[in-house]
Amino acid sequence: MPVPRRIATADEAAALSSDVRLRIIRLTYDTPLTNKEIAERLGKDPATTLHHVRKLVASGFLEPQEPRAGNRGAREIPYLSTGLSWRLDWREKPLAAKEAVLQAFLGEVADVGIDSLRQVRLVVRADPEELNRRLRSLFDELAAEPAHPDGERVAIYLAMYPGD
Repeated sequence: MPVPRRIATADEAAALSSDVRLRIIRLTYDTPLTNKEIAERLGKDPATTLHHVRKLVASGFLEPQEPRAGNRGAREIPYLSTGLSWRLDWREKPLAAKEAVLQAFLGEVADVGIDSLRQVRLVVRADPEELNRRLRSLFDELAAEPAHPDGERVAIYLAMYPGD
């Protein structure tokens, strides 16, 4: 069953036009993380990630969770992805957002190492719209399934381009 999608607003498109913000959305997919934890995982300065976290919260991609006590009783706010990015129509995304998706993928692969990447490459002669619809349907199905309790977190990147 296809996920109902809508065209991204200008603010949403701008928020998603950053590979760092896309990586933050992925990191907080099912695990709430504080700004400090996000910064550590990305190897960034906390002030830099806080700028990105605030933009994601303001545009509806992250939600602050209940504050918790951190080191020495400091108040920490964890953030969790809302899943909004999956419910947006990306056909008209700006070039900066397209570039950000690719850069986020490359950055994540660099973090886990090329040996961890499982790759498949195929050239076919098909109707691109029909192929896209079928692949999107599979992704929607996977996104709708409840998390497998013993499942491993995996990220999927798919690109289609002219084979000429």
